[in-house]
Amino acid sequence: MIEHHVRVHPSADRLPREDQLAWKLAAVATGTGDLDPDSVTMAVNRVIDNASVAVASLLRRPVAVARAQATAHRGATPGASVFGSTARVTPEWAAWANGTAVRELDFHDTYLAADYSHPGDNIPPLLAAAQHTGRTGADLLRGIVAAYEIHVALVKGICLHAHRIDHVAHLGAATACGLGALLRLPTATVYQAVQQAVHTTTATRQSRKGEISSWKAYAPAFAGKAAIEAVDRAMRGETSPSPIYEGEDGFLAWLLDGPESHYTVRLPEPGEPRRAILDTYTKEHSAEYQAQAIIDLARRLREKTGPLDKVRSIVLHTSHHTHHVIGSGANDPQKYDPKASRETLDHSVPYILAVALQDGTWHHERSYAPERAQRPDTVELWRKITTVEDPEWTRRYHDPDPDRRAFGGRAVITLEDGSVIEDELAVADAHPAGARPFDRPAYAAKFRTLTEGAVAPQAQDRFLAAAEHLPHLTAPDLDGLFPEVDTDAVAARDARLPKGLF
Repeated sequence: MIEHHVRVHPSADRLPREDQLAWKLAAVATGTGDLDPDSVTMAVNRVIDNASVAVASLLRRPVAVARAQATAHRGATPGASVFGSTARVTPEWAAWANGTAVRELDFHDTYLAADYSHPGDNIPPLLAAAQHTGRTGADLLRGIVAAYEIHVALVKGICLHAHRIDHVAHLGAATACGLGALLRLPTATVYQAVQQAVHTTTATRQSRKGEISSWKAYAPAFAGKAAIEAVDRAMRGETSPSPIYEGEDGFLAWLLDGPESHYTVRLPEPGEPRRAILDTYTKEHSAEYQAQAIIDLARRLREKTGPLDKVRSIVLHTSHHTHHVIGSGANDPQKYDPKASRETLDHSVPYILAVALQDGTWHHERSYAPERAQRPDTVELWRKITTVEDPEWTRRYHDPDPDRRAFGGRAVITLEDGSVIEDELAVADAHPAGARPFDRPAYAAKFRTLTEGAVAPQAQDRFLAAAEHLPHLTAPDLDGLFPEVDTDAVAARDARLPKGLF
């Protein structure tokens, strides 16, 4: 790995483009050659994972709206597919619809370091562009692996959350790089696309604060759509704000650490295998990633606690991020509101812990149903749960060794008689370092579970076979990465939507 030191430069410096971070990201993407076999295997896993959660979300309103907007742009030749529809649409609109479907349930992969990310959000725009441009499965995999490499590097090196910038700002750059690798574009073209993508996809973090709206699902889809448009524009020879990261009126100077900004971004050397995708991990449960280990911990704790009406209080000792983002440290009253939106509840670890303790399981729909959230015994237990930051858990959250990094916490349950029950869990069971790391059969099982009733067993088999053979798929075969669903049910849902502009 090469450490690239990034700081603000005055315009008078005329910083050469080869010394700019956007160029270095583009060079890594366009220099992606033969792929590491383990990275290819994981990329296939994530294509399966994305399809699982996309199909499971097809009848949800934000996904239906995004699909309706996209299918208003049908007729592109050859165009790209949309989950839940037989229409072919322009690739940027396919990225919009499919990106929203993938993100809606908060149920696909994650990477946590200096900042947050869902690197699987790169896949919908890459798949759309691959279909539209007639690329092969091998081309798509090259793009996915490159996008993950860039995304992970940025999340490790540059914290956005501290400045309340939404994490999709890193996604736009990563997707532009993945598209460059997929299409084998010149480094100079990808460099311009990265700068436009960063410039247009940087937004505040209010989309994940307070009463969280449906924009949380749309935000990464917007970044993917913008990245495709940025690449198209750059391919036509147009330029972008430069240097986007280091400029005196740029990203670092005014949105992050200011004129004295200094960051270190580690990128692979030429010829070094692209293996960052192997550092990422998926979700077994449909909830914010920091809650994954807490759900597994709750399943273990409920065997020790006895009747939950005897609980006086529960304190979860955890990391700074967990306490301040999904815990009581966020100071969001909505995190304790039984009538809060699903998007808010899946970012409330007190709610998640309460329900997991009571039910001993987690379901992507039933665990968030209004009648479930408003159960009186749940509300009573929920409001007894608080979080506190523990410096040791914060240190473990940022441990540079991925085998020691921890995203869980320690729960201290005090009962009415004064007795105390404690237990802790460092990582989720499905994490690579967990009790049951996700493997290909687990991804396949997740797909079959989430698509049951929407995708016939034979169609499930066809999709999984296509995914398994992704490295060898021809351009027409990429259509097999979209499972055949019950389009009648989807059409009936879409028909109930109010009309928009398109």
